[in-house]
Amino acid sequence: MMILVTGATGNIGRELVRELAAEEAEFRIFVRDPRRAADLPERAHRVVGDLDDPSTYAAALDGVDRLFLLVPGIGLDHTRDMVAAARAAGVGLIVLLSSYNVMGDPLPAMGRWHHERETIVRDSGIPNTILRPGGLMTNALEWAQVIRTGGVVDDPTGPGRYAPVDPADIAAVAAVALTEDGHQGKEYCLTGDEMFTIAEQIAVVAAAIGRDIEVREAATPEQAVASRYPNGAPPALADAILEGFTLMRRDTTGFRTDTVECILRRPAHTFADWCTRNIDAFRPDHAVRNT
Repeated sequence: MMILVTGATGNIGRELVRELAAEEAEFRIFVRDPRRAADLPERAHRVVGDLDDPSTYAAALDGVDRLFLLVPGIGLDHTRDMVAAARAAGVGLIVLLSSYNVMGDPLPAMGRWHHERETIVRDSGIPNTILRPGGLMTNALEWAQVIRTGGVVDDPTGPGRYAPVDPADIAAVAAVALTEDGHQGKEYCLTGDEMFTIAEQIAVVAAAIGRDIEVREAATPEQAVASRYPNGAPPALADAILEGFTLMRRDTTGFRTDTVECILRRPAHTFADWCTRNIDAFRPDHAVRNT
């Protein structure tokens, strides 16, 4: 059984590559720049291609039985074109990375984009498994530069709470869905097991690095978007992020599932675990990988 992994050099994809290599699965990774995959296990066969160039899809999908589909950005063309190519290649299963935002009521912009991608996959007729993670623990890396330089971290969501999930846990669930039977037609919402406000997360980071970190509680969602994209973001994306911050600020209860533990038969990683593994990112003179 051959697996193709897209998004292999990102936070989730890297963890999935390591999972599949550890399980000695047969797989290849779809990469635009092989240099970015230089530190990934050699077992992963590199196939050079570009999501922006559908002509590169067929060679990557030749002989592939199962596809892990992770599409960045906000458009639908990559999903539509890759799914069409997968159908033409006879792929038997797609594991799609979606988002818990598809369950929003009302549906936010982020949810609409992911819902449309899910619809494309389902309408293809290819058996599928949908993964819907909540906020990622690796989003904390957005604070890393400010923390390394002793600056103030913006908190755009105040009392809002959520249960961040470790990309390693998402990858482990994806590996199960790709290599084991019984997951076709399932939709898995994946979160961590701990509820946090942003300020509480910052406190965990502070404990890990052994010093205080100042949080600017009065920061507005607009300021946070500007801080995340100092050179500006596409208007649709900026509006969607702003909407997400606003909705999260209102949600003082949060949303949590035990799906990670049920599938993996172990507890989900804690945010403190993640901080320990990534502590160097928050120390001075450390450059964070751009993924």
